[in-house]
Amino acid sequence: MVTGNIFHCRKNSWPPEEYVSRHTLHLFDFDSAGPPKHAWRRRLNSHANILKEFSITFMEAIKMVRLGIRLWSYVREEASHGRKAPIDPFTRESCKPSASQGVPLGGMGSGSISRGFRGEFRQWQIVPGTCDSSPVMANQFSIFVSRDSGNKKYASVLAPGRHEGLGKAIDEGISSWGWNLSGQHSTYHALFPRAWTIYDGEPDPELKVSCRQISPFIPHNYKDTSLPTAVFVYTLVNTGRERAKVSLLFTWANSIGGVSHLSGDHVNEPFMTAKGNPPVTFAIAACETQNVNVTVLPCFGLTEGRSVTARQMWDKIMQDGQFDRQNFNSGPSMPSSPGETLCAAVSASAWVEPHGKCTIAFSLAWSSPKIKFLKGSSYHRRYTKFYGTSERAALNLAHDALTNYKRWEEEIEKWQSPILNDQRLPEWYKFTLFNELYFLVAGGTVWIDSSLPSTNVKNDLDSPEDAQRVDVKVTEAEVNRRHTTISEYSTTSGCNGSTGDGLKNNSDPAVTQNKRNSNNLSEHFKWQDQLDDYEDVGRFLYLEGVEYIMWNTYDVHFYASFALLDLFPKIELNIQRDFAKAVLSEDGRRVKFLAEGNYGIRKVRGAVPHDLGTHDPWNEMNAYNIHDTSKWKDLNPKFVLQVYRDFAATGDMQFGVDVWPAVRTAMEYMEQFDRDDDGLIENDGFPDQTYDTWTVHGVSAYCGCLWLAALQAAAAMAEQIGDRFFAETCKTKFCTAKSAFEKKLWNGSYFKYDSGSSSNSKSIQADQLAGQWYTASSGLAPLFDEFKIRSALQKIYDFNVMKVKGGRMGAVNGMHLNGKVDETCMQSREIWTGVTYAVAANMILAGMEKEAFATAEGIFIAGWSEEGFGYWFQTPEAWTMDGHFRSLIYMRPLAIWGMQWALSIPKAILDAPKVNMMDKILISPATFSLSLTETGVRKIANKAKCFGNSVLHCAC
Repeated sequence: MVTGNIFHCRKNSWPPEEYVSRHTLHLFDFDSAGPPKHAWRRRLNSHANILKEFSITFMEAIKMVRLGIRLWSYVREEASHGRKAPIDPFTRESCKPSASQGVPLGGMGSGSISRGFRGEFRQWQIVPGTCDSSPVMANQFSIFVSRDSGNKKYASVLAPGRHEGLGKAIDEGISSWGWNLSGQHSTYHALFPRAWTIYDGEPDPELKVSCRQISPFIPHNYKDTSLPTAVFVYTLVNTGRERAKVSLLFTWANSIGGVSHLSGDHVNEPFMTAKGNPPVTFAIAACETQNVNVTVLPCFGLTEGRSVTARQMWDKIMQDGQFDRQNFNSGPSMPSSPGETLCAAVSASAWVEPHGKCTIAFSLAWSSPKIKFLKGSSYHRRYTKFYGTSERAALNLAHDALTNYKRWEEEIEKWQSPILNDQRLPEWYKFTLFNELYFLVAGGTVWIDSSLPSTNVKNDLDSPEDAQRVDVKVTEAEVNRRHTTISEYSTTSGCNGSTGDGLKNNSDPAVTQNKRNSNNLSEHFKWQDQLDDYEDVGRFLYLEGVEYIMWNTYDVHFYASFALLDLFPKIELNIQRDFAKAVLSEDGRRVKFLAEGNYGIRKVRGAVPHDLGTHDPWNEMNAYNIHDTSKWKDLNPKFVLQVYRDFAATGDMQFGVDVWPAVRTAMEYMEQFDRDDDGLIENDGFPDQTYDTWTVHGVSAYCGCLWLAALQAAAAMAEQIGDRFFAETCKTKFCTAKSAFEKKLWNGSYFKYDSGSSSNSKSIQADQLAGQWYTASSGLAPLFDEFKIRSALQKIYDFNVMKVKGGRMGAVNGMHLNGKVDETCMQSREIWTGVTYAVAANMILAGMEKEAFATAEGIFIAGWSEEGFGYWFQTPEAWTMDGHFRSLIYMRPLAIWGMQWALSIPKAILDAPKVNMMDKILISPATFSLSLTETGVRKIANKAKCFGNSVLHCAC
């Protein structure tokens, strides 16, 4: 938690020597066993304080009472259909969030498991859209040490302290194990996607132990990054005079989190079998070598009634240091009964000579080949393209992880080293940049293989709304997907865990756990778009946050997308293709909007959707129903800006041609919001933007700036695509709109919040130059004079940043000129982590590096530092002035990669030929509108072949 001194000093470095003795670091100075120079660090005995959630004020509650009643009713209605509402502020997890998170496990999009910095496996997201934060305490690594003389024996779970839910030590369950680690001399070091835990003489003072956790998150590698697996490499160094026999034990419960281990009908087996539809399967394995002996216990229970209990399993390892070899020949266990938990164990033992070293590697894999959305379709996950859909996939994943992890580490180090070795960058920034990427694994990501659709679609037609699919209209021809097929899909509803079989000679004995499936639903047909094989990397979803269950929320993706564009550009382009298609679609089903209680249609043609849906993504968009987002003013400009940035950065002309009809349609759609013909769009007196509780009147700095930037980006893209007339139309409108924008909002030092006459119209908004951020990031000319850009950013720094706890918390969204926080609404008084990173990126692009890093450092100090609030690896959307969070594990903080983008603008953008657009085509008032006569896509595509990359420069 925050203490007073956080606001009086800054720490600039966190060398490993402050946490681990130099002698121990020297012993681990080989084979990546030691912690890296730059990393986020904690001692294992650090207190994991309970996090405090925000609360609204009395006046805010009065204003939102009608919304609250409607939202409560909607949440109950969804629950009656067995669904969770995308936004549910009324239901809370039984496990209170705490400052205990660490680097998550696995690649992207195949379900994730997080691992706390003290070693617990928690934050289960195997089933799309669900997250159980409770740790499964039976999932542990343990160590057993004995020496030749027999005088010294140590046995302990490698997690500090005793969990409050363990029970009494006399029980037959895990409470009977040795929970003897204090954690006083053990430390955790995180540099996503790897983490190191160093046991510096615990529990054996003469044995140094390093555990290195590795997940296959590798930029531009679209195969390995999709794999649901992780490796744990233990390095043992014996500093004593006697050789030591060391046994490491990996135990795993047949569970996908929460109370799923008690649901019954679970099966453990040392060999996997095919029985009907693929279940969710876990595999745990260890690498057997000449020096490492691996044995397994396929099944043990946590209570009396099983042939082997947790206590008996522990006693067996204590006595013998291994299990019986014949366990590899045992068959499947009897299915578990309701209330009974099945577990499995893998043991790896080795002798470590005096002053000798030994390495033991374990792997964990899980296979959930099909995903089923509650109201819609089943899909195969991306990794099934390489491993298939059988139960044996988990075993093969666990085996291959042990074979390939060294190559993964080489690729990870090659990616990270240039940034980590850049002496210009602050140390906190280096490791926070990588650690914020945790969200691409733990943010509920789903990555499907669009070339291998499941064979059936299941749908629950349990409401009239669900049956109205005939109202969905899509202009297929205008988005070039090249293949559209109709497919029948199927689904399974069982979820459960597993382990594998015995492989010899540098391979991986393992144990399997399965849960059988039983559920049959009705079937129907559904359209499913597919890409050509040569460019197909599947389709990708990630949640706005684990508390806001909406896929690919676009106004937030605007900030987060820099990470995907930089690291996985093909995924980013496919997301934009999905939204390009969505722009040209219409869904006529009626929806009640909860803020006002009015009705509208789910999706309006020409409007960019807020999200791709919750319970049937891609097919039922706009799960968000607080406001009618077809009237939002930021979504369409954000679409145009993202598309142009991606187009310019990748140089992918085919992508530009594919999405151009949607770009132009999105621009034309916005014409309706220019009500005084000054070229500018106006807000409509409600929160019609990403700040969805912060009302806007008239022209706003945020949406108006985005609109100016979108006009410029559309003109530049039209020029390159070959739509010259549209380019000149946008150029002319830009000049008129820019003049009106500056006249209405520029006050000499910054752009006012809006042009209205409310009490906060003159507020200093931290995000007022969001459009300029994208303009500069895309290589376009500045929207305003350099003086105005730097003046506005300096005002934000002086007021929104430095007047909030001395700059140690980030940038508050709204600030009055008198130095008081704008408390107009909940969001105006919040500090948004992702927006702070975006403001810092904008400052870098404006040549204000010192202010930029000082601004962003506030997020690190308050969120990630040891003296902060405890939001590491669960960065929230926002926190209040007293540090209380709103919406943990949120998408927007990925905007820190916008800072890295600003520091290293891609060569494709820097080298783009400059096009002089100062000569204007005279356009009559009759044709001044953006809505022009249709220009054929094929005609534009043919013209586009004559154009290279170019950059628009405007002089108005």
